Amino acid sequence: MGLLQEWRDYAYKFDDRTKEGQQFWLTYFNIEKGIYEKLLADRDVVVTGTVKELADKYETDLQTMVGFLDGINDSLKEPNPIEEMDENTQVSLDIDYEKLYYNMVGCRAEWLYTLDAWDDILTEERRKELYKESRNSGTVVKGKKIGRNDPCPCGSGKKYKKCCGRNA
Repeated sequence: MGLLQEWRDYAYKFDDRTKEGQQFWLTYFNIEKGIYEKLLADRDVVVTGTVKELADKYETDLQTMVGFLDGINDSLKEPNPIEEMDENTQVSLDIDYEKLYYNMVGCRAEWLYTLDAWDDILTEERRKELYKESRNSGTVVKGKKIGRNDPCPCGSGKKYKKCCGRNA
């Protein structure tokens, strides 16, 4: 079993509605926040190394680093091979900062997208735009409901109930 699957099997057994689960996720999110603070503060450097080296660099255990890599992977310019990685897999954290901010908002990770370091990376206007885009991306807009006596939208000229609505 790969490191990613081990992480997921371990981490997702913790229910955040239980005291134990809340403690686990609070600890993880604090570690995650610390790693992001370091990455954002030194944004001109692309961090690379093995999974084990990054865990050591950010003073965390291997399993937590795998969870972090899983979370950041969609925000990288070039995703890492997280599905099959082991502790010696070479990874790169070449971050697309707009995508990262967008994804943080989408995950409702307020403790991350409100970090002070964002002030030096993205303008306030751009952050507002990305925030709005991310929030609206999950919004489902239903079309106008067709009444049974309305003209059929297929253009036949018949009432909806006598045409396409017959089989609905």
